[in-house]
Amino acid sequence: MIIAFLIAIIGIIPIVLAISALKLYKGSELAIPLLLYMVSISFWQLDIAVLYLQDTFSEELILWLFKLFRAGPTFLVPLVYYLSYIIIKKHSAFSKSKIVNRVLFSIYNKYVLVCLLIWSTMIYVINLTELGISGLQVIKVAGSNTSIYFPEYGPLQFLYIIHIVSFILFFAVSYLISKGFQNQFFREFIATFFFCSFFLFITGLLNFIPGSGALFSSLGIIIFSVIIIFSFVKMNTVMTVNYNRLLERQKKLDYTGNLTGSLVHEVKNSLVIIKGYSKLLSELTALPSQGKKMNEMIQTAAEQIDNLTVNYTKYIEHKSIEYKLTDLNETIDRAIKLTAELTSEHAIDVYFERKFKTLKVYLNETNMKQVFINLIKNSTEAIPPERTNRNITIKTNIDADKIVIDVIDTGKGIQFECWEAIFDPFISYKEGGSGLGLPYVKKVIFEHRGEINVIESSPEGTHFQITLPQFAFSDF
Repeated sequence: MIIAFLIAIIGIIPIVLAISALKLYKGSELAIPLLLYMVSISFWQLDIAVLYLQDTFSEELILWLFKLFRAGPTFLVPLVYYLSYIIIKKHSAFSKSKIVNRVLFSIYNKYVLVCLLIWSTMIYVINLTELGISGLQVIKVAGSNTSIYFPEYGPLQFLYIIHIVSFILFFAVSYLISKGFQNQFFREFIATFFFCSFFLFITGLLNFIPGSGALFSSLGIIIFSVIIIFSFVKMNTVMTVNYNRLLERQKKLDYTGNLTGSLVHEVKNSLVIIKGYSKLLSELTALPSQGKKMNEMIQTAAEQIDNLTVNYTKYIEHKSIEYKLTDLNETIDRAIKLTAELTSEHAIDVYFERKFKTLKVYLNETNMKQVFINLIKNSTEAIPPERTNRNITIKTNIDADKIVIDVIDTGKGIQFECWEAIFDPFISYKEGGSGLGLPYVKKVIFEHRGEINVIESSPEGTHFQITLPQFAFSDF
């Protein structure tokens, strides 16, 4: 009786810790699934505890309780799958491979989850009959005088074994999946969770070896619960700190926005002077042809800055930006032309591979042009001076109702852990960078109902991909 009580108390530890974590982090998507997982672990421990009640309850009642609490290990399979499903649904979009993402979504979806729940329920129902567990037998724990009940299994016990094998399989797959997440703290928590769960599972299986007793699972429960809850609290604490940092950055952005409003006014005053003198230069008859071309570029750049300031002023006043149906090819061409001097200075070739004569997109041309100017500028700065292959390739394509733009450079690459962070304001990984270029790009793309992501990056180069909605048919 005392041993059963101690095992049951240890079994309650996971639930207590999970409830505490749930109260601390109500907003976490993993809090409730984690609680259900801990409840199943506790049921598994209680399933073992009832076997020590030989002198307390009747054999029939102990057998019934054993079958009842076996719901814990039985439904751990769909719970592990559910946890993996939530994780993949939230984070697989950042996987390096599109093929991997498609495979994961084909394996992890609601339909498979429902089928797994039905299968687990069927296994549990069989467990309640003599086909699963036919009865109990009395055995002695090795190295002691303690006697416990041990289950006698029925002819369909092999189905339960298959069920448990799938449990191990989900552990292995989920652990491998977690290796591909960009968020370092989330990745570490998931890896720890599945590794410790596998350890707990092994210690739990040892209890079903006749004569081994409950020492292994009790020890496994304590180690598992402490490590998992500690990792969960650590992950959420770090994420909360990072969220607060983002709030601070947003405050800086708000302040910067107010400051920029004043700066725009001064820039426009300077632009009036630049455009005025540029116009006078173009009227000089003695100006050589090369000088006229340079002056045209000055006028074009000044016009781009002027349009940006007009857009920003309108946005401040009306909180809106004007969009019109535009050929994206022409916008990209103009961005390449504006950055030609920069790329030429760094001996970089820019290739624009277009599959369509026109790509009709509703956009604000000035802002979208600035997006490609920023991307070309960043790619140019990312290519080391000693690199022989010095290319920036821009490709356009259509995928269903979306226009896909790939920007590929031969730069030094971006670390996988930084693929998300580079789009956060005031974060820069290059010397002298302000950390505002890519956040601006992300913001403009978002305003155009599109997305931008890093698809691949290595020391040989980086591949950015932009997707924009297609509102009209494009010409081949």
